[in-house]
Amino acid sequence: MPLNSPIFEAPRMAIILLLLLVPYALGAEYSSHYCGSNRTTYTLNSTYYLNLLELLSLISPDHALTIDLFSNQTVGKSPPDVAYGLYLCRADKLANDCRNCLITASKEIAKACPDQKHAIRWSDDCMLRYSNDSFFSKMEVDPFRYECNKGNVSSFEGERKRFEKVVVGMMEELVIEASNHSKKYAYKEAMFNSTQKVFGLVQCTEDLSGSDCDRCLRTHMNRAVNEFCGGKIGGRLLTPSCNLRYEFYEFYKFHTSDDEPRAPSPPESSKNKDKDEIVTEQSLQIDFKTIEAATRNFHEDNKVGEGGFGGVYEGVLPNGRKIAVKRLSKGSGQGAQEFKNEVMLLAKLQHRNLVRLLGFCLEAEEKILIYEYVPNKSLDYFLFDPTKQGQLDWTTRCKIIGGIARGMLYLHEDSRLRIIHRDLKASNILLDEEMNAKISDFGMARIFCVNQTQARTNRIVGTFGYMSPEYAMHGKFSTQSDVFSFGVLVLEIISGKRNNEFCHVGFSGDLLCYAWDQWRKETPLEFIDPSLAKSIAASEIIRFMNIGLLCVQKRVERRPSMTTVVSMLNSYSIALPLPQKPPFFVSKTSKGAESNPSTTQSMVWSVDHSPISQVHPR
Repeated sequence: MPLNSPIFEAPRMAIILLLLLVPYALGAEYSSHYCGSNRTTYTLNSTYYLNLLELLSLISPDHALTIDLFSNQTVGKSPPDVAYGLYLCRADKLANDCRNCLITASKEIAKACPDQKHAIRWSDDCMLRYSNDSFFSKMEVDPFRYECNKGNVSSFEGERKRFEKVVVGMMEELVIEASNHSKKYAYKEAMFNSTQKVFGLVQCTEDLSGSDCDRCLRTHMNRAVNEFCGGKIGGRLLTPSCNLRYEFYEFYKFHTSDDEPRAPSPPESSKNKDKDEIVTEQSLQIDFKTIEAATRNFHEDNKVGEGGFGGVYEGVLPNGRKIAVKRLSKGSGQGAQEFKNEVMLLAKLQHRNLVRLLGFCLEAEEKILIYEYVPNKSLDYFLFDPTKQGQLDWTTRCKIIGGIARGMLYLHEDSRLRIIHRDLKASNILLDEEMNAKISDFGMARIFCVNQTQARTNRIVGTFGYMSPEYAMHGKFSTQSDVFSFGVLVLEIISGKRNNEFCHVGFSGDLLCYAWDQWRKETPLEFIDPSLAKSIAASEIIRFMNIGLLCVQKRVERRPSMTTVVSMLNSYSIALPLPQKPPFFVSKTSKGAESNPSTTQSMVWSVDHSPISQVHPR
């Protein structure tokens, strides 16, 4: 039988492909860079140079306990010396791989682009980017880089075309999946022939909208497969906002949660173990004298707010960095527990929509938390003030809702811990200089085990008007009780009205019931904040109102998960179900429950799992 017989062709092709794959699968690590224009340079020890040094220390944190796969940071106040930066690690990389890649990238980019204000470095495991112009949430496809596997698919034109068709088809599916994924990535494999698979991975920066992610990936997708790397068995394309890759071998490795090193668990509680419980955060400790000097001895003029367990002060560290200082009330047994809870949680969490913990102080009776300074105060400062509401146009409100949703999704599903916030409300949403939302105040948060779906407590903590009925009445809480609070927030953002202060002529219910009443009457525009009534995005606002009402449904099982919520917010191709009636609270403050609606402070209750009228303040 001749060697060119079809019976020998498949095994021979498989051997040839294997020989081709081996050298390229194990080749040197890829890296490339872009140094921007020669017109945008900085000098040594200039303001931008110092800001850039601090920025690189923030986005390549070799000291952090954990690290997210995406983050962006801003350092500085006055353009053009503000340093904007972000990193994106490949979706399959563990935290340690991501951290090591960023440490290398920050050193190499400084060598490659020693005086450039704008620079990008791409490598196998991560992308690092910075500039003196803000580029967050902006889709950019230039400059781009591509690299092709040196192996050829086949010398036959028909075989090449069939391969390109398989790859483009796979990429089409990946683009759709990634643009609808909260983390903006997708991977899969497809069969090229009966024995050979092709593997693909696409990824966008997480600050892009779903539609921008889709456009970014499609811009160069066909050219990458058919033109840049036509006829090759693999290739990659990298842009500032997205990247794609395909190979004949499985170049990625997605891990189970057991592969990721776990942060140490806190020791069992004991009166003598306060410091032991946070020993893993020793590197974050700041001495009391430094904090005292930063806040001018906690001067009243530095006070910017009052939380449930103490005051919040603005401060400036010796290096000029602004900070927010949360000083817990002395002698508060509750505050001590919430303090340890917040340190343990925030030291492990990193996400652009969560407020960042910079340090803490535990000296004598002082229990102090130090956060990044967020200049625009909290959402309620703007939302519920008739003179400031106008600063929140629909685009801004839409961005805030999306940021809160992404932050909550991270807490519920995407961090290594499953965390229930339990006190999500407008005053706990901080706004940075670009009005991006940052969730704060984790003093009441609870960690769930991987397979745990709900828990029960005799100690009800939270804010009336934001608590789900099953939690307020029976002490049951879950991710869905956070979803309820999120729904209340969405309806407050749309209406500009506070739920627990709602009053409308001729209507006796709360804000949720008023929203339902207008929805049922098919007059949703009556519910919308008058300053938004003439918005060209009326249909989008109504869609968000629908999502808010789905989140506040009385039956827990009918509320969407935060994963579904984020998909609904990002993709208009998803049809929304009709909501059911929300729970009805007869009065703004239940009998026996003391609440101050003007400040919406958090409350602590004792509950005997009886109706809410028998809840007693402790």
